[in-house]
Amino acid sequence: MKSQQAVLDPTHFMFDFAEPDIDMENHPMALLLEEFEDSYMKTPVMGDIRQGVIVDKRSGEWLVDIGFKSEGVVSGKDLERLGDEFDNLAIGDEVPVYVMREDRDGNLMLSISKAKAEEDWILAEKLLENQDTDSGMISGYNRGGVIIKIGQVRGFVPASQLSSESQSLQRTDIDPEERWSKLVGTELRYKVIDLDRRRNRLILSERLAMREWRQAQKEKLLESLKEGGMAEGVVSSLADFGAFVNLGGADGLIHLSELSWGRVNHPSEVIQIGQKVKVQVLSVDLERKRIGLSLRRMQPEPWETVAEKYAVGQVVKGVITKMVNFGAFARLEDDAVEGLIHISELSDRRITHPREVVSEGDEFDLRIIRIDIDRRRMGLSLKQALPEPESNEFDWEIVPLDENPAANEDENVLVAEMAVPEFA
Repeated sequence: MKSQQAVLDPTHFMFDFAEPDIDMENHPMALLLEEFEDSYMKTPVMGDIRQGVIVDKRSGEWLVDIGFKSEGVVSGKDLERLGDEFDNLAIGDEVPVYVMREDRDGNLMLSISKAKAEEDWILAEKLLENQDTDSGMISGYNRGGVIIKIGQVRGFVPASQLSSESQSLQRTDIDPEERWSKLVGTELRYKVIDLDRRRNRLILSERLAMREWRQAQKEKLLESLKEGGMAEGVVSSLADFGAFVNLGGADGLIHLSELSWGRVNHPSEVIQIGQKVKVQVLSVDLERKRIGLSLRRMQPEPWETVAEKYAVGQVVKGVITKMVNFGAFARLEDDAVEGLIHISELSDRRITHPREVVSEGDEFDLRIIRIDIDRRRMGLSLKQALPEPESNEFDWEIVPLDENPAANEDENVLVAEMAVPEFA
């Protein structure tokens, strides 16, 4: 007789966890797992950056709660590195902290300065990645350039990366180590051009930042300027053909012919570098990004007042400005009005070229002989403004011999003496 073996039903050992009467959220195993995960996540690891709460400010150290079993300690030395940036913080305020280590007594050592430095490095990396510009205060310098602090990180701007405006402020009359001292405390725009956290290297450029800033300013300016409108600026440079005016990030050109209503040989005769001027906008070329300006049109057109100031027959002061074969041009004193002295009105004698009588820059009394306001022309005469010649009429009379000293030598010598002409 064969023995019978028990056949086990495998479903006997299966549990149905889907039964509606079991609460999985409050199940002991689930609660234990959650507690383990929370404990694991809250355990600080060296290099972590956490948000903490100041719970005590002792002499030389702060206690900060980061949700661990005990408060962490921020040393006095670390607080000194922060300067006065966190002086206004009080108990209960939140601060970022960097987890450093546990000391021999089991105290968790934290650093606010390292946490801030980490944040600042991340900011610098974003500036480099996005090629954005930022600005900061120059806090120091050395022979090779200046230093800008981006929070707790020191960035270096080499002299070659300073803008021309900043380089113009360097001092050449002192030790080369001190030549950038004048820049300390000034605001400076910069771009991050090189970054190496491992070597603690952060290189900045003001020159590139200013180039982009000017370009952006120029775009805004070109969009805002209207032809015929008025603008204010500072003369930035002079050239033989005109003057450039900085309108706030972009330069416009005043052509030589638009500097004055009068004749101008060089812009320096009218304006100087650094001078503030009000100008009229003549043209805005968005495609070529050029701005045409006028200085003279901010003043009344001189011919508008000629009829009130001058009349035919009037004698005026004039300066010779130009000579041509048929005459010479003269600018009236303290005015931009020019008139022509025809070659026939330069002298009573016959001449072949004005240079025989006048030279550029000479000043004369001139008589106005013609005014044509509609055609903007004035005729002048030099010869008609000359003083009247003295009369050539003479009265002669015999001088008695006894009154003539020469009679002792020759009794027959008669001396004629010119008398003052008598007029009825």
